[in-house]
Amino acid sequence: MIRCILFDLDGTLLDSYEPITESLNAARAAFGLAGFTREEVVHMVGHGLEQLMAQVLGEPNVAEGIRIFRERYQVVSLPKSRLLPGVEPTVRELSRRGYRMAVVTNKPALFSRRILQHLGVSELFPVLYGPDLAPAKPNPEMIFRCLQDFACDRREAILVGDMLVDQETARNAGIPFFAVSTGSESRENLLSAQPQRLLDKFEDLLVHLPTLSL
Repeated sequence: MIRCILFDLDGTLLDSYEPITESLNAARAAFGLAGFTREEVVHMVGHGLEQLMAQVLGEPNVAEGIRIFRERYQVVSLPKSRLLPGVEPTVRELSRRGYRMAVVTNKPALFSRRILQHLGVSELFPVLYGPDLAPAKPNPEMIFRCLQDFACDRREAILVGDMLVDQETARNAGIPFFAVSTGSESRENLLSAQPQRLLDKFEDLLVHLPTLSL
C-alpha cells in the first residue's frame, strides 16, 4: 500500500520558469550573450544548476555564472514563483487522506524551502532534499533518505515528477514513478518511458490514492 509520496518540485508542484529564465539571462548578459525565452528554458532545466551553466556559458564560466544566477534568483524567486494549477488543493487533500509527503529536487533545498514557505504549503512537506543536501537526481540517495526519514519501505512509496530524470531516479531507487505532463517533457516522451501512471493533470493523483485506513 502506498503511504509516502515523493514529489519533484519544478514542473511538478511549482512553476518557477519565469524567475529561472530571468536569472539565467542575467548570467548570459554578464558574458555578452543573448538571452533565452521562457519556452526554451522550460526544456533546459531539471538537471541541476552546474550542468545548466556549463550548457549555456561553457565550463570555464560555471562558477561565475552560478554566482550571478543565485544573486538574481534570490530577488525574483519568491514574487515570480507559483504553484501549478490544482496542486494546492490536491496536496492538502492527500495530507488529509493520511499520506506523508516530501520533495526531492535538483534545486537547492535552501531556495526550495523558502519558496514553499512563501506559497503557504511548506508544512505539508516536512522532508525536503536538494543537491546541497544529497547527490543530485538521478542518483537515488534523496529517495533513500526520504524513506529513512519517514520509516517507509520502498514498496510503500512513489515518486511523482515531470521529467525523464525523475523516471530514472525512481527506477534507480526501485519505486514506482507517476508522471505528470505539466513541465519540461512532452506527454509523448513521458509515455515512451513507460511510467506506472501518466497523469494528464495533477488532480488525477486523487483518483489513484484513496484515503488510508488507520
